[in-house]
Amino acid sequence: MRKVIVSMYVSLDGVIENPAWTAPYFNEEIGKFQNELLFSSGALLLGRETYQGMSEAWPTMKDEDGFADRINNMPKFVVTTTLEEAKWNASFIKENIVKEVKQLKQQPGQDLLIYGSSKLIQTLMQHDLIDEYHLIVNPVIVGSGKRLFKEGSEQKDLKLVNTKTTDTGVVILSYQSKNN
Repeated sequence: MRKVIVSMYVSLDGVIENPAWTAPYFNEEIGKFQNELLFSSGALLLGRETYQGMSEAWPTMKDEDGFADRINNMPKFVVTTTLEEAKWNASFIKENIVKEVKQLKQQPGQDLLIYGSSKLIQTLMQHDLIDEYHLIVNPVIVGSGKRLFKEGSEQKDLKLVNTKTTDTGVVILSYQSKNN
């Protein structure tokens, strides 16, 4: 069974929005972590806003490690009720998100990776459909912005499975859901 995996940049105060503040802390260690995570995944699972931003930026990108080729060529499952034209190797999930994601998890293949997409993550969290969280915690307090875990969210018990501290002070925390 495939897993649903979240990879998210987050500030010390929990902000995930407009993560330009991560740039001073990004280094080779984080790049290697993201590379391994992407190459161990078989598809992206994205919300509409994240998909639109990524589909505008990524198709023209190139790199020596093959990250851009991998992200551009892998399937994308996009949760949307408004988009009509699928591009960038995408399929749309327009109805019954929970049922569709459960079906995707049952299919053979590598895991489903979520970048960004906080509304989608909130929905999947409510239904215990997220198997792993990789939080890339940056040593910065942003002060305001969208948070990954919103006020009033239901308690979720997680198991810490790995930690890594980078030379730039970023801590990568990897958790598994205890419910899955």
